[in-house]
Amino acid sequence: MNLILDHLDVCLRLAAAGQIFIAFLGPMIPKLLGWREAIARMPLLVREVFWVHTWFIGLTCGMFGLITWVFAPDLAHPAHEMMRWFSFAIGLFWSIRCVMQWTYYSSSHWRGLLDKTVAHWALFFGYTAFAITYLIAAFRK
Repeated sequence: MNLILDHLDVCLRLAAAGQIFIAFLGPMIPKLLGWREAIARMPLLVREVFWVHTWFIGLTCGMFGLITWVFAPDLAHPAHEMMRWFSFAIGLFWSIRCVMQWTYYSSSHWRGLLDKTVAHWALFFGYTAFAITYLIAAFRK
């Protein structure tokens, strides 16, 4: 644990880079996963909500990443409670995402499919790393 605490600013920057990557990748997911046809068949309102949410999740991840990148030393050694609350909020965001990975999505999407199973686990471990990093920053003494 001391290794993480001693290099928490580096861990936060890695989390920031991961979130910025997610922000850029998010809007490309439908094309990468071949969802264009399915999205085109959605009723107009559902399709519009899908795209708005896709862009806003990307924007949120991008803002989390950019703010973290710029303020990593301040988040790693918070001098103000706001930094702890910010870290806690992002840690909670990613913790909930980890839970959703197992409780909301059907395992039929990935079970028995090697590439999708690898992606499922990689995402889960990545989101978990984000959550742990931010929660350590939030609760560090």
